[in-house]
Amino acid sequence: MSSLPVIDAERLGALLPMRDAVDALEGALGGGRVPTAPLRSHVETEAGTLLTMPATGPQGSGVKLVTVTPSNPERGHPLVHGLYVLFAPESQRPEAVIDGAALTALRTGAVSALATRYLASPEASRLVLFGAGTQARAHLRAMRAVRPIERVAVVSRSEGRAQELVETARALGLDARVGGPEAVADADLVCTCTTSPTPVLDGARLPGGAHVNAVGAFTPDTRELDNETIRRARVVVESREAALAEAGDLLIPMAAGVIAPDHVVADLAELVGGAVVRRDPSDLTVFKSVGVAFEDLVIARAAVDRLSA
Repeated sequence: MSSLPVIDAERLGALLPMRDAVDALEGALGGGRVPTAPLRSHVETEAGTLLTMPATGPQGSGVKLVTVTPSNPERGHPLVHGLYVLFAPESQRPEAVIDGAALTALRTGAVSALATRYLASPEASRLVLFGAGTQARAHLRAMRAVRPIERVAVVSRSEGRAQELVETARALGLDARVGGPEAVADADLVCTCTTSPTPVLDGARLPGGAHVNAVGAFTPDTRELDNETIRRARVVVESREAALAEAGDLLIPMAAGVIAPDHVVADLAELVGGAVVRRDPSDLTVFKSVGVAFEDLVIARAAVDRLSA
């Protein structure tokens, strides 16, 4: 145990750049090597939530322990802390401990990028980010990995953090600015990466042909997208089981009678396998992510395999 590799955020990024993480997920989904993963367990604590996310498959087994603490950003601490432990496929010996927050940011950005690779216009260059935290930063990298991003608008309740992300984007050579919710009217791509429990996006403003990645909400009673966005959209999810158990972005409009469960057109494996989602360039598409443990295991395995490469 004393020699167990510990992969921190910096090392994870060096081992597995974003584009490689996207490719790893695509390879697992397209090659029938998707790990099995039960629904995550939620334990409410005095400070927030403790999540447990196990998965097992050809890549081995792994479990992520994550805490979500809503008051942390006010203290200057990250919203999410976590650890991931990877176990070998046959011996089940522990192989590595990975920074859970860094793994979450990488795999969430990567899974959105994979959906974007299949759903967004190949020429999509105008990006709107809702949120300015860790996930928004990861999604800026992720969208640049799969589309020729030129312009970025950052929409956030925190003006200071929004400006910091704008400066990061400008340093990458992008035309970036702080914007308001109306910025989506000129967007090719929209990523909602917030902790808001209520919609941040007005679906009536979205142009035809846009693609939306919604990743911030992961409980049945919270959502970032309004009914109109979901009603208009061709929707893809990671897994129907997880989405229909946890995705308030879908469950709330279902309860209101706006959509039915069959409104979900495909899951990620079906999308990678050739399912037709975008029928016309004017279709609005949505990828709704709640974060599924199989993604963590695929990314963890890809990173650890490179330790000895």
